[in-house]
Amino acid sequence: MEYISVKDFAEKYGISERTARNYCALGKIDGAFLVGKTWNVPKDATLPSRRKKSKVSPLLAALREQKASKMKGGIYHRVQIDLTYNSNHMEGSKLTHDQTRYIFETNTIGITDEAINVDDIIETANHFRCIDYIRPIGHFAG
Repeated sequence: MEYISVKDFAEKYGISERTARNYCALGKIDGAFLVGKTWNVPKDATLPSRRKKSKVSPLLAALREQKASKMKGGIYHRVQIDLTYNSNHMEGSKLTHDQTRYIFETNTIGITDEAINVDDIIETANHFRCIDYIRPIGHFAG
């Protein structure tokens, strides 16, 4: 049987050498073996198949549904408000939990008798969007 280097295997399939070495080390390439620090890959070896996408978990499905429907009181709603309130509070925001919730639910600040720092309001509104950019609902799995 003829063997090729990891570099040749990687070039053949358009993957990085590191990925090819990892495939060898994990036993994903049949017939590949290590001699010293060098992997020998059978010339006719094929690229391992990729993992199938996992099924959508019930929690992920619920989060997606709640976000799309703008459901109040659900897990998504609660996470947005609590995470934003606690994060901003640690940074010195003077907004109350109820004010944070009101901003999330209505996208307005409401009328109050007390003065509210504009920076706190902007930071809160931006934090809601930030959570969705950092961890979109479609990417909670994995």
